[in-house]
Amino acid sequence: FFFFYVQSIIPLVMALPHTVSSPSSLSPTPSFKSKPPFHSSFNPRSLSPRRCKLSSFRCSSSSSSEKHHNTNPPKKSDDVVELPLFPLPLVLFPGAILPLQIFEFRYRIMMHTLLQSDLRFGVVYSDSVSGSAAEVGCVGEVVKHERLVDDRFFLICKGQERFRVTNLVRTKPYLVAEVTWLEDRPSGEENLDALANEVEVLMKEVIRLSNRLNGKAEKEMQDLRRNQFPTPFSFFVGSTFEGAPREQQALLEVEDTAARLKRERETLRNTLNYLTAASAVKDVFPSSS
Repeated sequence: FFFFYVQSIIPLVMALPHTVSSPSSLSPTPSFKSKPPFHSSFNPRSLSPRRCKLSSFRCSSSSSSEKHHNTNPPKKSDDVVELPLFPLPLVLFPGAILPLQIFEFRYRIMMHTLLQSDLRFGVVYSDSVSGSAAEVGCVGEVVKHERLVDDRFFLICKGQERFRVTNLVRTKPYLVAEVTWLEDRPSGEENLDALANEVEVLMKEVIRLSNRLNGKAEKEMQDLRRNQFPTPFSFFVGSTFEGAPREQQALLEVEDTAARLKRERETLRNTLNYLTAASAVKDVFPSSS
């Protein structure tokens, strides 16, 4: 059990100090070289990432016979919009910065279209091993771009609204889906500021101990919250868990700020317990580090 716990927590431990201390140091992420299909059924766990099959979405482009019999198709809800999708092996959170390098032909086509419209597309997490993609994602808005002579693009994107895929409109040359927007529900009587402050304290301790274990000089910890309200701060915290994309996806899908902060608090406590034990071992056996 301890071995499994250590193996599962190490990626998170390694990711936290790097991401928080230098959020602009993300390396450009290349586009997929193979088409990432939507598949795998929904996970029954309430906070686990939801994934879907390409065939599980009803494509809105019907056959000619269907069009003949359905002369009055239902109108789209005002809350449903069409959005081009970009599956990636990472999770984008609202407010997070995402550098991208676009070189695959179909996504270059998508970029040409976006640069003539509203510069927004949907980022959905795709597992590079199973090929499954989550049905909940985050809008990426292009805030800066550079087009190279070979028609590649370098982009800087910023996470905006979350969405849920409800229907695939088309799959070629790139995925386009109908989506609905996700917003957090009211958290009732929960003291969100107190929860956010507690999470910030735990983050600072995790970073301090991680730096100590990595031989970095200890320095006064910066203000991680930066006057953010609890909801955007909870997204910021989730964005620092880079070594655990499935956990990040679960956090992205939570529709309650208090529940998200509590889950992050639990993860940080577990990480802190591991780091505290590792630090104690290092003090007793300095040569083992």
